[in-house]
Amino acid sequence: MVHVAQYETVPCLGQGTWNMGERPGRRNAEIDAIRAGADLGMTLVDTAEMYGDGATEQLVGEALHGIRDKVFLVSKAYPQNASIERLPRACEGSLRRLGTDRLDLYLLHWRGGVPLAETVEAMTLLQASGKIRHWGVSNLDVDDMNELVKAGGRGCATDQILYNLTRRGPERDLLPWLGTHGMSAMAYSPVEQGRLLRSSQLSSIAAGLNVTPAQLALAWTLRMPGVIAIPKAGTIAHVAENRAAADIVLDDGTLGALDASFPIPRGPIALQML
Repeated sequence: MVHVAQYETVPCLGQGTWNMGERPGRRNAEIDAIRAGADLGMTLVDTAEMYGDGATEQLVGEALHGIRDKVFLVSKAYPQNASIERLPRACEGSLRRLGTDRLDLYLLHWRGGVPLAETVEAMTLLQASGKIRHWGVSNLDVDDMNELVKAGGRGCATDQILYNLTRRGPERDLLPWLGTHGMSAMAYSPVEQGRLLRSSQLSSIAAGLNVTPAQLALAWTLRMPGVIAIPKAGTIAHVAENRAAADIVLDDGTLGALDASFPIPRGPIALQML
């Protein structure tokens, strides 16, 4: 479990939904997968108004029908909608598509032209209205986070970032910064949209542990305190595979082998995005 706000924790392994709800032939399987994940304790579900131009939120809303209260529901707003005027309308649109009266966490999807101070104010007003319970950001690097805090954003709960074995830059600066400021990190694309599964080094290490490469990559991401991973799974079998990763404990030898195959960058690099 990971703290996302004072006195509130969420599972360290949740469910992502990027690209879901866009193919009618997969709809029933994707709905079943989300519901199965919630039954297995993966009760944090992440989506965004951008995904499928709202189609993904509609799918998530259908999947959560009857089980909404057991789920910690996250959605994200386009940066152009992050103003005092437009954020309430964007939020209402997400709530309507999701079939709910509140979001547990609402994120700025990435930084755009709206001043961070205005976004903080807009988020705080939505929080006061009961439309959202917590708010946060996504794809913001250390400089942005420092600016956010100076703009009144100490109430930020999390920063959703690209973090996996091949994207270890945040370990040098951003992850320590978030920990110092009591904010969690939410790791999207923890298996690099499947590209990590083609790694011979990862496959070899995973075979020695009798786990799948995807499970090893997820277990590695989850080793960090304060990190929440949100892999996507479109079938019940894939959800079960992901869930088993949360029970894997990596020893020092395995971590050393992964460090050798996927080293931390030698110097600071800008936060990467997908």
